[in-house]
Amino acid sequence: MTDPPSPVTGSPESEPTDDGSAGTGPTRTIAWFHCFAGIAGDMALGSLIDAGADVDEIRTLLARLSLPGWELQIEESLRGGVACTRALVRGGDDVVVRTHAHIAGLISDAALPARVTDRALAVFRRLAEVESALHRRPVEQVHFHEVGGHDAIIDIVGTAAALEVLGVDEVTASSVATGTGTVRTSHGLLPNPSPAAVRLLQGIPTYGRATRVELTTPTGAALLAALSTSFGPLPTMVVTRSGFGGGTGEIDELPNCTQVVIGERDERDAIGSGQPAWVLETNLDDVTGEQLGYAVSAALDGGAFDAWVSPVTMKKGRPGHILHVLTDAAHLDTLRHVMHTTTGTFGVRATAAERWPAARTFDEVVIDGKVVRMKIGYGRAKPEFEDIALIATATGIAVHEVASRAEEAWRLAQRRAATDAVDGYEQPQA
Repeated sequence: MTDPPSPVTGSPESEPTDDGSAGTGPTRTIAWFHCFAGIAGDMALGSLIDAGADVDEIRTLLARLSLPGWELQIEESLRGGVACTRALVRGGDDVVVRTHAHIAGLISDAALPARVTDRALAVFRRLAEVESALHRRPVEQVHFHEVGGHDAIIDIVGTAAALEVLGVDEVTASSVATGTGTVRTSHGLLPNPSPAAVRLLQGIPTYGRATRVELTTPTGAALLAALSTSFGPLPTMVVTRSGFGGGTGEIDELPNCTQVVIGERDERDAIGSGQPAWVLETNLDDVTGEQLGYAVSAALDGGAFDAWVSPVTMKKGRPGHILHVLTDAAHLDTLRHVMHTTTGTFGVRATAAERWPAARTFDEVVIDGKVVRMKIGYGRAKPEFEDIALIATATGIAVHEVASRAEEAWRLAQRRAATDAVDGYEQPQA
């Protein structure tokens, strides 16, 4: 645990503006969660407090929630001989079952800084999407059990508040440890990691440890899924502080902690801090347009992050193309084979690369009786073009007009959900 002289609100070049957004300077504050023993909501919050996030400032922000009857207690502890901080939420009604819309309204109406609101809503949105898929019901009808209680709400919003108190602009994480066996939940005995945690960890580097402890909870997995922009080793940064958040009880095999490392990164020196990737390429001068299109589709179906074609002039002045395939190491052999079989090329080269994928979620709206899939990121909701094109073809409406209607429908649905949640909170049903 570092002991800073005063609460930190970001480096001078990256302080949040009045609306909570990051400044325009080249330096960014990065938080890297080291999940060697997994992660839970209380462990994430505890690690940030251990790293120097001012508890009184966090409590002041949390007090804006219309959620009475809770208390955030902080305890210094040891886990496997490692000094850590435990964040404990006392009080509240653990049997309350809240809907996603209810919690979204609770957060939206709290007048929190913009980044705190956005981050907290993003986490609960991911949880709602997973619960929707697991229980096969619409997102707006999802009821939260454990993650709808006072402690989960305080852990999630508290973590978002602690990130803001520390002036964190970007969240990253290591690969995530999980346990084995079974865990007991409100739904009964479930596998460890739980089905919700597994769904939330899709696309995130994950590995198992031979322990029956629930190392990574749905709340912890949701925090990573919604907030982390990349996963891997400690990013390039100048470390300024670090901390450990303790879990419940000791584990024989390792310290039951989540570590956070916080530092400053100059964006001009950011190379080397992204997610490792590979670019496979081959030069082609004897294939048809149909073959090129087929090769791109086959690469994407084979697990590529992306695939594209560039026109080039080759030896002897011949016009040709380069097929590019962006992938991770796990798919290298498969995609190299795909490139050979779809194009007949005699050789494929590989170049090490890095990628910085932005966190995103997915939603749906209905336009003229047809579903439009929406890709949601910070400050943007983008409709899938294929869905827009189908509606434009069927109705004769211009593509850009259909896209505009889809974006407006999504924004309207968000406003209605927040309003309904507030009304339901003020007038609870018997």
